[in-house]
Amino acid sequence: MSIKPKLLIVEDEPHILRGLTDLFIFHGYEVESESDGQKGLTRALADQYACIILDVMLPSINGFEICNKLRQHSRTQPIMMLTAKNSEEDIINGLTLGADDYVAKPFSTSELVLRVNALIRRSGWTGTDNKLVLSDGVFICTQTLTGSSYQQKIKYTRREVEILDYLQRQHKPVSRDELLRQVWGYKTTSDIDTRTVDIHIAKIRKKIETDPKSPRHLVTHRGEGYQLYVV
Repeated sequence: MSIKPKLLIVEDEPHILRGLTDLFIFHGYEVESESDGQKGLTRALADQYACIILDVMLPSINGFEICNKLRQHSRTQPIMMLTAKNSEEDIINGLTLGADDYVAKPFSTSELVLRVNALIRRSGWTGTDNKLVLSDGVFICTQTLTGSSYQQKIKYTRREVEILDYLQRQHKPVSRDELLRQVWGYKTTSDIDTRTVDIHIAKIRKKIETDPKSPRHLVTHRGEGYQLYVV
């Protein structure tokens, strides 16, 4: 079932906060907001958001501190910094602390929406159920990069989840070259070592298979590529 992406906006200027809330609601988002830094951090840690938009200058604690604490809690939460401080030092500071993007005031609202959309798309949010179920004993949450494999908690890398997500949408064997183009983003694969794919496949099998040497889910079809099966 399709669901609206949920944003958290932490901004202490009332007119900007109202404007951003109306803007993103108009563009199909569910929006929550806070004007205080500590309250914003508490809300951010208590829920999952498609994106968190942080002002830097906030009461209680500033956006840089919030970003730093969020990254200690989650390495995958998309974070957009929104601020009037646009010096190179501030931008580097925000990005170093783990922000995914940085927009300086005054800003174009259309550009802001496009950049938030792009950030959410890169994060893997699909607008549908974010759980990839391979069997009764194996599932992966594509947003948190965690899952369970026969009652064992498993952590995945973003690349591993991207591979699984792409394979489960194809319903056919997928070659190494296709994975390198579609998942890694290479335009040409002639000079790329395809063992990179094999190494990732081997690591995934250790996480999702009861016997990685005789896989049921992630199967190799000789001469064709890899195929993912739900069993």
